[in-house]
Amino acid sequence: MTVQRYVFVIAGFFIMCSLALGVESSPLFVSRWALAFTAFVGLNLFQYGFTGFCPMALILKKLGVPESRGNCAV
Repeated sequence: MTVQRYVFVIAGFFIMCSLALGVESSPLFVSRWALAFTAFVGLNLFQYGFTGFCPMALILKKLGVPESRGNCAV
C-alpha cells in the first residue's frame, strides 16, 4: 500500500471511531464532543485537497511507507 491509500484508510477509521463515540444512539457513546474530531479530520482532508499538505502523510513517509508503486500505480 502507498502513502495516499494509508491516509484514506486512517482518515476513514478515525471518522468512524469518532462517530461511534459521538452519536448518542451508539452503544459506544462517550460525549458529543467526539464529533469535533470528525470535523477536524474532514477539515484536514479538505485542506489537503487544495494544498497537498498532510501531516499524516509526512509521518507515514518517515516510517518508510512508499509514496507510489512505480510505473504500474493506478
